[in-house]
Amino acid sequence: MTDKSENRAKGDKAEGVTADYLNSIGYKIIKKNFHFGKVGEIDIIAEYSNTLVFIEVRSRYNEKNPNPVFSITRRKQNSIVKTAQGFLFINKIENRDCRFDFITIEMWENPPVINHIENAFTA
Repeated sequence: MTDKSENRAKGDKAEGVTADYLNSIGYKIIKKNFHFGKVGEIDIIAEYSNTLVFIEVRSRYNEKNPNPVFSITRRKQNSIVKTAQGFLFINKIENRDCRFDFITIEMWENPPVINHIENAFTA
């Protein structure tokens, strides 16, 4: 398995654990891995209490790696915002409350430790 496909498999696993977590607390998953051209990708788009939530998932598979929340740069945030705008445009969604969340997940723990940061940044 190449590094890229191995990383994709790890990301898919973490996103699956995250989706299960979100479902368990009342979120409705609308879309996973939404791509908007070359602008960017949003890991999970969900609905919670009439709010559309765009979620970036970052995982760690060992405790030696730095906290993944530090990998969410301003550039990445801008990409997420533009991709979210693309999702809203494509789906003709207007006048809807939206927010951006980060979820970090420590996959080496059993069960994995999830840190859900609501309203992590604004558009």
